[in-house]
Formats: sequence, structure tokens, C-alpha cells
Amino acid sequence: MARIIIDPEVCKGCGICVSVCPIKILKISNIVTNKAGYFVAEVVEDKCIGCCSCAIMCPDSAISVLKQ
Repeated sequence: MARIIIDPEVCKGCGICVSVCPIKILKISNIVTNKAGYFVAEVVEDKCIGCCSCAIMCPDSAISVLKQ
């Protein structure tokens, strides 16, 4: 198991992380939480397998994966 941390001030909601997640636990929020006005990514389930695909593909390095 692992935990995903997304920095809402860095994430611009591009959706790349959502598209590469093999277990589909990420989604783009419908709430604007970024100072720039973007809809940011959020974790919808606590079932991360720790593959780090989201963090690797994030163009802004807004995602950290903590392996437990």
C-alpha cells in the first residue's frame, strides 16, 4: 500500500495522472482549490498500489507517492 499526496497549489488539473493510473483512483475535482483557479486532481480511494505512474508523469511534480 502507498499514499498519494497532491499539492493543490502546484497541480493544474491537466489529467495526465488520471489517465495513467492503472487502478483509476484519481480524478479531477469539481471544486477550484488552486490559487490560479484550476480544478485539481484528487485521490478518490485509498487503494494506491505504489506504482508511481502518476508522480512520474506529472509535468509539474505536484504528486508524491509515499510507500508504507
